[in-house]
Amino acid sequence: MRLVLLGMSHWTAPVEIRERLQLACGEGGPAPAELLGIPEVREGLILSTCNRVEVLARVADGETAVERLKAFIYRQGNLDAAELERCLYVHRDRDAVHHLFRVAASLDSLVMGEPQILGQVKEAYRRAADHRTTGVLLNRLVHHAFRAAKRVRTETGIAGNAVSVSYAAVELAKKIFGGLQGKTILLIGAGEMSELAARYLLRQGVGRILIANRTTARAEAMAAEFQGTAVPFDRLPETLPEVDIVIASTGAPGYVVTPEMVSAALRRRRNRLLFLIDIAVPRDIDPAAGEIDNVFLYNIDNLQEVVDTNRETRRAEAEKAERIVAEEVAAFEAWFNALAVVPTIVALRGKMEGIVRGELEKSAHWLAGFSEEERARVEGIVDAVVNKILHDPITGLKEESLEKDELPYVAAVRRLFRL
Repeated sequence: MRLVLLGMSHWTAPVEIRERLQLACGEGGPAPAELLGIPEVREGLILSTCNRVEVLARVADGETAVERLKAFIYRQGNLDAAELERCLYVHRDRDAVHHLFRVAASLDSLVMGEPQILGQVKEAYRRAADHRTTGVLLNRLVHHAFRAAKRVRTETGIAGNAVSVSYAAVELAKKIFGGLQGKTILLIGAGEMSELAARYLLRQGVGRILIANRTTARAEAMAAEFQGTAVPFDRLPETLPEVDIVIASTGAPGYVVTPEMVSAALRRRRNRLLFLIDIAVPRDIDPAAGEIDNVFLYNIDNLQEVVDTNRETRRAEAEKAERIVAEEVAAFEAWFNALAVVPTIVALRGKMEGIVRGELEKSAHWLAGFSEEERARVEGIVDAVVNKILHDPITGLKEESLEKDELPYVAAVRRLFRL
């Protein structure tokens, strides 16, 4: 097959190495066409995300190509030899196909079942196609990876359960309100947990995201990234009446939301529901606020129970997903193996049909007295005989291709029939 995949991911490389490589290989980095500058590379694409950078290529000489591709990655990230060998993985042929299918299906993601990776694979393929660095093999391979990912998403529940506290918080809010379209969300704190929640909220079509943080510059930066609005931290009491959902995640040593603030907000909201999610340790919201009518308060322990249960569910679903990936890898292999016998089958049929046409032309003098219907009948009989003669050899070649041991049979057929 001469297919190789080299890369490093969150499983093998620390963030300081991944970010160097991701910055070098992302948008504005080397075009996939640069891969074709490597003499042994025939087709190629580059997948670059915050959690992985991988190069997939069809090559003419496996080992030489691997060394040249290692050097390519080394140059992009300015890595030293020790870093490269410690963090890099190399997959060949069937293993490369299997790895790509697992990546596209999000089975290799940090959060199994997350949907972003499939879009990132599609973008990598689009970029390669724009630079015309894909051909018959990679085109078929990547589209087959898309099919595997679609089957995993539709035939399993791997993406249906929250496995991060931030995601669980947003999913819980959706259940309380029956949807988040048009809702106003207040994020208290601008750390990683709040960023994750903001990403999930944006996908749900929320109306507004307000961000309050003790460091105003950080709140403004996050607001700019997530289409939100920064609000002064010391104006939380005035902000609460405007919002439907509060997600608090600060590093404060004491409560930043008190029952008095919540009661005042409820009065101005005319007792419309207020949903409070406290994912901070130590807690940001006084537990007494949860005892107020029309207030729902959940803390990190409540959500962690949901996350732990869902993680076990995803593991069970992952087993189904792995079986689907194995089936799709086998299907792709069958397609690829059949490629080896196709030219021989075409040549064999072409030679037989050429012989038939030649003999019919030699017999043109005695066929001249036949009607058009009679000539068609004779040609039909001859074609049927040829098809019957070819049926067993062609079927045998196809069957051997499935066993991956077709080369001796291909060689024998080509020699016997002088193809």
